[in-house]
Amino acid sequence: MTIRTAPAGRCAGCGLSPAALLVFFCAAWCLALPSGASAAGIPPIDSETSLLVVSPHPDDETLCCAGVIRRVVAAGGRASIVWLTSGDGSELDSLVIERSLRVNPGKMRDLAAMRMREARAAASILGVPPGRQFFLGYPDGGLLTLLTDHFTIPYYSRFTGAVRVPYPDTFAAGHPYTGESLERDFARVLDRVRPTLVLAPSPQDEHPDHRAAGILTLQVLSRRHDPPAVRFWIVHGGLGWPRPRGLHMKLPLSRPPRGHGLGLVAFDLHPTEEADKLKAVRQYHSQMRVISSFLLSFVRTDELYSSLPVPLPGRPKEPARPR
Repeated sequence: MTIRTAPAGRCAGCGLSPAALLVFFCAAWCLALPSGASAAGIPPIDSETSLLVVSPHPDDETLCCAGVIRRVVAAGGRASIVWLTSGDGSELDSLVIERSLRVNPGKMRDLAAMRMREARAAASILGVPPGRQFFLGYPDGGLLTLLTDHFTIPYYSRFTGAVRVPYPDTFAAGHPYTGESLERDFARVLDRVRPTLVLAPSPQDEHPDHRAAGILTLQVLSRRHDPPAVRFWIVHGGLGWPRPRGLHMKLPLSRPPRGHGLGLVAFDLHPTEEADKLKAVRQYHSQMRVISSFLLSFVRTDELYSSLPVPLPGRPKEPARPR
């Protein structure tokens, strides 16, 4: 999770704005859903489950999905994680950790290396082996721009000073910062993992990288012959969410304001799963120095998922209510 915004443009290939892309792909996805899918929770988990968690930044996978990951591993299934960026675009990290307002590309790449190490440690606690950890290394804060203005034209990141993935030990090392390349690499991960269940960010999420990750998932999966089950989650759910902030392990998650109309369903965690989630969150030492209260707010008795990427047209909005 990286707190910043990204510029919005238009899709170089289709001329659509990010909002239009969202409407198009989400409408097509919702029309294809079976009746009653809006209330569907996580499908049954067993030894045949192959899970892929789509994480925009290192730590999102743990905040949203640690409980499901642990459940899949315990059932004898396969759990995999793909990180679309390496968290190299956080100005707040640069200020707190590097004590500088100036963006230094070398330091930001060092930050990314640190965050990838933290992600590996967290994934190990959750039971995800190194061979199922996929780092793509695309530009933090630039994912939505890749899917629009820079679908075919390389994007320059002022954070990394690069126009292609600069991290040699990643799945997409050396690949250009373009939406076309991002889609191709994401499809390669799908081919490698062959998931039966994908957990992806909802395009309703407040963060542009998360919205882009949701759109990317919809785009790529919509082209596949036999797409897996997909459930959507939210990390940036609106001002002040999750409430209350901080570590409250006996409380469930409240409904995020940006989750209205999504039919979010709780996935209840066993106490051991909740404890492992806390251990995994604490592996993110760099982020705990910056936003510990926010991170710890996700260590609750449940996780929230929806089969809808966005509310169905005409569906009444749900009130935000404590649970």
